[in-house]
Amino acid sequence: MSEPIRLLIADDHLIVREGVRLIIETTEGIDVVAEAGNGAEAVILADRHQPDVILMDLRMPEMDGLTAIIELQKTHPHVAVVILTTYSEDELMLRGLRAGALGYLLKDTDRETLLNTIRAAAHGELLLKPEIVAKLLAAAPKQTAPVGLSAGGVALTGRELEILHAVASGERNKEVAHRLGITERTVKAHLTSIYNKFGVDSRAAAIAVAARRGLLP
Repeated sequence: MSEPIRLLIADDHLIVREGVRLIIETTEGIDVVAEAGNGAEAVILADRHQPDVILMDLRMPEMDGLTAIIELQKTHPHVAVVILTTYSEDELMLRGLRAGALGYLLKDTDRETLLNTIRAAAHGELLLKPEIVAKLLAAAPKQTAPVGLSAGGVALTGRELEILHAVASGERNKEVAHRLGITERTVKAHLTSIYNKFGVDSRAAAIAVAARRGLLP
């Protein structure tokens, strides 16, 4: 059997942390390894417990969630962060996604969506609704660039562009692999190549770079 997903919950409201923990405790395959009341604690506990996924509130005392996401990208870039908040605030949410978060959930989300998002994040998949992707793209000032060029002028292959367009439209790795007739491992390898060429660490950041450079349809 595979190891359970290690989850860290970062929220300054105890009732929220307890609510999420209760859901997780009745679910197989996910373990809550730590809880943090602010962003600074989340960074410290991430180092101590090595979670696979962090549910991160954006508005917390001492260190807010956005600052914590930025710090975690420096110290623990392979930890998947999912924004968990009461507020549907576009600018703050977009900043969190551009900083490296893989997804965005409101605290009144249903149990199934919460669990599916945690599982997808643990596999490095970007889970965003199409309207959120549209806002992310709209927030990036578009520049004209030759098709196939990245932010640094490094050429993307045709397959890389195809996969970039797919993830920007909201497709998951499994869906991209099935449609293109390749393996999920190959999809991940292409994404890693795109990240390296763009100088980014997340899908959201890659989408933002691609939008700025006019690489998306």
